[in-house]
Amino acid sequence: MKSSELSIQPDQKKGEPSYNDTINKPMGIKEWGLIFILSIIWGGSFFFVGIAVKEMTPLTIVLCRVGFASIILLIIVSLTGKRMPISLSLWGAFFIMGALNNLIPFSLIVWGQTHIESSLASILNATTPIFSVVLAHFLTREEQLTFNRMTGILIGWIGVTVLIGIESLKGFGIEVLGQIAVLGAGFFYACAAIYGRRFSGMDPVVVSTGMLCGSTIMMIPLALIIEQPWNLNPGAITWASLFGLSAISTSLAYIIYFRVLATAGATNLLLVTFLVPVSAILLGVIILGERPGWNAFGGMALIFLGLMAIDGRLLQKVKRKK
Repeated sequence: MKSSELSIQPDQKKGEPSYNDTINKPMGIKEWGLIFILSIIWGGSFFFVGIAVKEMTPLTIVLCRVGFASIILLIIVSLTGKRMPISLSLWGAFFIMGALNNLIPFSLIVWGQTHIESSLASILNATTPIFSVVLAHFLTREEQLTFNRMTGILIGWIGVTVLIGIESLKGFGIEVLGQIAVLGAGFFYACAAIYGRRFSGMDPVVVSTGMLCGSTIMMIPLALIIEQPWNLNPGAITWASLFGLSAISTSLAYIIYFRVLATAGATNLLLVTFLVPVSAILLGVIILGERPGWNAFGGMALIFLGLMAIDGRLLQKVKRKK
């Protein structure tokens, strides 16, 4: 596969599908079902990390996640007869995407979850679309800020304030740093979403595989030098959680993600962020025994309200009924 055959530029070329062509397509039962499944899978990632951090160190967990996932996807690429590109410029882009979408945010979330509960981390991670609309305004020509989006951003950040708690900032302890780390992950996810537009036209499985391989190569020296993982002795439950994290919440999640992106569009994927914290909270409460406080639910409600304002479709339906 030659690099000239692929679109790796931020702007679309003449004759290629426009980014706006996939912004908001109608969804059928299959797409709704895939979004629901994806929300459970990604909600489960916070649950799996919540188990793994009890016996393993953050960078080692991330290395296992991207390493196992890359092996699984390489097998899928081989079995389906696909080919990985050989272009150095493309692999450079894969490495950048891997840093933005995997290495940095995964590490921040895992480290954050060593100090905060999985349910709280999932709610904070739901702020990703808030970062996305701000960055898209400055970095793209298609996605400019509107009144609804500005309102959504404001409401969303009020929700984050309620979630963290103003009184917590006075002490500014390690728990607050953990929350800020997860917020930072949301920022890098938003950067990755914008950078990833240059892969338009490429096979999503190939992109995911290249990205995860790049992430693995970068993670190996970091984990080995900083954490010496050979000194760890995780049990069977931890290994099972790592397998679930890589096989289900990473490999399978990316395949479903790109399927929905292709058939329903980028805006519809925003709906996943409404559902991920719900499944993560349920798993955290039922299995891990977590007990989110009132501020967690109040902050989540405000963040969801902000996301609805950013998405805009619910407000449009209300206006039509009037």
